Order: sequence, then C-alpha cells, then structure tokens
Amino acid sequence: MIRAVVFDVGECLVDETREYGTWADWLGVPRHTFHAMFGAVIAQGRDYRETFQEFQPGFDLYDEREKRAAAGQPETFGEEDLYDDVRPTHTQLRADGLWLGIAGNQTVRAGKILRELFSEDVDLIGTSDDWGASKPDPEFFRRVAEVTPFANDEILYVGDRVDNDLRPAVTAGMRTALVRRGPWATIQWQTEEAKELPTFRVESLRELPRLIRDFNGQGR
Repeated sequence: MIRAVVFDVGECLVDETREYGTWADWLGVPRHTFHAMFGAVIAQGRDYRETFQEFQPGFDLYDEREKRAAAGQPETFGEEDLYDDVRPTHTQLRADGLWLGIAGNQTVRAGKILRELFSEDVDLIGTSDDWGASKPDPEFFRRVAEVTPFANDEILYVGDRVDNDLRPAVTAGMRTALVRRGPWATIQWQTEEAKELPTFRVESLRELPRLIRDFNGQGR
C-alpha cells in the first residue's frame, strides 16, 4: 500500500516561470531567449545550470544568488506561484489518511519559504541544503526514507523529472508519480523511461487521491 506521499518542489508544487524570468532579467537576456536556451539544454540531457554558462561563462549560481539577495532581488516564490491543484490535493490526501512530505533540491531560503507556506499542511519539509545531498544523489532519497515512518515501497515520490526524481526514487525502492508540467516533464514525457518507470502518470495532482485509493484497494 501507499501510506506516504512526498512531493518535489519546482514544477511539481511551484510554477517556476516567474523565477526563471527574473534570472533572465538578472543576466540581461530577453526572457524568450533565456527560456529557449533553457529548453535546449534540457533536451540535450545537460544540467539546467549550464543554461547560465551559455550567457555568462564562469557563472556561479550560488554566488549569484547571494548577489541577488544583497541587491534586494532574492530568489523567491509565494502562494501565487503554487499550481492551483496543490492545496486541494493536499487537503484530499490528508482526508484520506496519508502522511505527506515535501522534499526537493532547494536552498535554505527556499526551505524557510516552504515552511511558511506548508508547515500546517504536511508532516515533513526537507531540502538538499538541509541534508547536504542533492537529487539525483542516492543519499537524498536515503534521507527521505529515514524521515518517513513507512517502508520505502509504501512511499510515493511525486516529481516532474525522470532523471532527478523518478529514476533515483525507483532505485531507492519507492513508488513514483510523474506530473506532466514544466519543461522537463514536457520534454521527457514520451520517453520510454517516462512511460515505464512511474507507478502513475498524471496531468494534474488532483488525479492522485483517486489513483492511490484504487492502488491501495487492489492490495498490492
């Protein structure tokens, strides 16, 4: 049975369109051009951070985050950036008695924002900065397993990326759900891994409560 649901953050709970737009502005690059290069880098199977290198060789994302904060333009997100299916899905999963968590590759600052937004709605909020391990490192998923009070195969990890989310979660023995939104899922959706790896493939998080109920009802 699935007893716990753990959500990725970017493009799973949070629409990052506005945030990447501010990075384009910070670089002095037209947003359309930045987004086009971002998609090209992902489609080539490269790390998304290489997008910044295309416009500014030697770009250090950590240092630039600090510079933005010092300039009064820190990375940020809020309630208005949440996908509209997030709150109702959490509410229904809670009503169904499931344990809920949020765990993603996020900074300390983002972790603070997540706790302000979700502390009353979920049982766990963990970030890569908290744990000193980033997806797809297996250590990240070991940490998820350690703080979730159920067996690995009773955990459903929900994300938008085959490479960072599904593949390592499956290797860790977890169930997975791929949500089709954001650049990664859009590009990866028709790949064999995207079709074969996940327990569920969904267009909206709203589909999860019913799918989980049906799955658990089968007694797998």
